Amino acid sequence: MADFQQTGSITTLHCLRPEAWLKLDQEMPRLVRKRPVGLVLPALYSEFENPAIYNIIKELEKVDWISRTVLVLSQADRDQYEEVCGLFSRFKGGITVLWRESEPVQEFLRTVNDAGLAAKIPGKGRACWLGMGYLLAKGDCEVIAFQDCDIKTYHRRMLTQLVYPLLSTRSRFEFSKAYYPRFTRQLNGRLTRLMLTPLIQAMTEAGTLSNFLCYLEVFRYGLAGEIAMDAGLARTMEVAPDWGLEISTLAEVHGRVPASRVCQVDLCDCYDHKHQPVSPDDPDAGLHRMAREVALAVFRGVSKHGGVLPSELLQTTLPLSYRRLAVEMTARYSADAEMNGLDYDLHGELGEVEVFARALEEAAQELAEHPSGTPSLPSWDRVEDALPDAYEQLAAAAELEHAWLEKATA
Repeated sequence: MADFQQTGSITTLHCLRPEAWLKLDQEMPRLVRKRPVGLVLPALYSEFENPAIYNIIKELEKVDWISRTVLVLSQADRDQYEEVCGLFSRFKGGITVLWRESEPVQEFLRTVNDAGLAAKIPGKGRACWLGMGYLLAKGDCEVIAFQDCDIKTYHRRMLTQLVYPLLSTRSRFEFSKAYYPRFTRQLNGRLTRLMLTPLIQAMTEAGTLSNFLCYLEVFRYGLAGEIAMDAGLARTMEVAPDWGLEISTLAEVHGRVPASRVCQVDLCDCYDHKHQPVSPDDPDAGLHRMAREVALAVFRGVSKHGGVLPSELLQTTLPLSYRRLAVEMTARYSADAEMNGLDYDLHGELGEVEVFARALEEAAQELAEHPSGTPSLPSWDRVEDALPDAYEQLAAAAELEHAWLEKATA
């Protein structure tokens, strides 16, 4: 049974009655007349080689209250782009497949980059940034939602529950973020359980004074990719291009939105998606890379909001404190798994803790060598200021291939 405790500075919206989403869903057509909703789906072509995406498509076909959907397709050739367009051809309300590799989109990115704004670093963050920009360019969505495309346990109620708090006339939230338990036959969500949570605790224990750390600790699943926000907020946000996207987004929200206008939403009883390899010997792949980039995002979020991170703490004290706290966590998770009849690989989890500890050390070293780090993608307000016709350019670039495809298949 879900709890209904309210702790920390933001509102937690629990799923106490799983069937209650049906009533919310019935209200959505009325609510979106005043506040239309757009949906961004960032996807690699490889997602379409797995069954999860086809269940997501089937569920989204039943949603009749989304005003616009944009799927940002990356790592695809022309044949693959046309294949994906065909899959969505019967989508209610239509869908724009924004093909990142298309020449018009690449030319738009070069134009932004030539204007002195970083736009050339690939990654999930850039896909989300492009999708956000396209919806802002069309100008007819008041709320923008983001949803991953590898969710194996997807149901359309997740989208309803994520978006509803921003449409409710009572609540008037500006930002919502998902949380959920992740398990199958075992506990999943290793990067959150074994890296992010003990990292925050270790930094706090080491005396890092930061209101951002306190804020971050309130979120039950800080790395959840499912979020929704006001379009006005979306215009002002910088976006991290790498795996630090979710943490850097929270850092942006922390600085721009009162805590009373932020919520986290319990989306489901069990959530599962694609699992990344650990890649212990390759710092540029898998969970190893993700852990390093997430840690960097935490460090920079703390610094951005006035926290002080002495090099001795980052390079000596923190890795030791993290290892101790993470090892303690494995004992807790082992007991929890046993209580619920789940498998638990203690040896494997301890090995992952060591990989994450090395990733923290690598992140600390990278921060020392490159304090400014990887540049964020600029806010769309800034892009428009530098390039007054940027929205028109992006909309045209996104839709040019669609127009060619429709003409070719007519």
